[in-house]
Amino acid sequence: MYLFFGILFALCIFFYIIHYCRKRRIIKRICSMDFPEKCCLLNELSRPFGFEYLPDQDIFTSVSNAWQREFGYRTSFDRTAPHLNIVFDCEPIYFDYGGQTWLIEFWKGQYGINAGGEIGIYHADALLSPEQYETAHFHCVSDDQLLPMRMELFSNNESLFSIERFHWWLTGFRMGEYREPSDLEMQITLAFPNRDMLQSFWEGLRGAGYTKIQACTCNLTLSLTFSIPHTLQTGFFHRLFCRTAQWRNRLLCRLFRWITRPFSCTADRMLYLYYFLPFAFRRMVNFRKCRRPKARRRS
Repeated sequence: MYLFFGILFALCIFFYIIHYCRKRRIIKRICSMDFPEKCCLLNELSRPFGFEYLPDQDIFTSVSNAWQREFGYRTSFDRTAPHLNIVFDCEPIYFDYGGQTWLIEFWKGQYGINAGGEIGIYHADALLSPEQYETAHFHCVSDDQLLPMRMELFSNNESLFSIERFHWWLTGFRMGEYREPSDLEMQITLAFPNRDMLQSFWEGLRGAGYTKIQACTCNLTLSLTFSIPHTLQTGFFHRLFCRTAQWRNRLLCRLFRWITRPFSCTADRMLYLYYFLPFAFRRMVNFRKCRRPKARRRS
């Protein structure tokens, strides 16, 4: 018996030393890289998942040719999100334009260990009745239908980030940040190609419950604040799933910060996670509902 515990203790000491030495090598490797090299490597690793790192904002954002573009949008994506630890407020705005029903939707909330927001632009194949909205499949817009969009996300009056691009899916995610969706406020600006589309979208906003006080226009540009959703959110059991998911998210945020505690910069934290726990890195950069095949690890 004493021999067994002695061997077990020796094995524990051996693996601890191996673990410690490996950890020190990874830290030294990351510290030896300059910051542009870190950002370049991090983008090389995250782009296969449809995202890139913006060092000036310290956020991840979606690239225009992201693989998620092939999937479009269905209402079921939002309903099943809490099962993937994604908890958000959503505001779908439907409107008819050019012989099709369009959807511009806003999201803000907690995406696993990331606090963030999204603006997505989609359209159906034809004009839909309101009864069809819940079951219809919406396609992502083509390159010639992209809109100039701007999004600034606030948490308790503190700006988390601001991003502006021509896009079909403008996103921003702060890694390792925990927020309740109700604590987030999004300032949104959309520029439309013509007056007809702007007016149609404005009618959709009015149908969702927005007033002229909450949204304003200047020429072909519309600005609004997304704070408390106007459209009906989901029921009791969905909220129960959300509370459970948020409990996990808070725990995972703390775990992420504890594991990566040798560093404070997001780029350093993510590269440390990539070398130390590559499976966790892949999980971290899957911000949205769909999953992507695993990226090969760089030697």
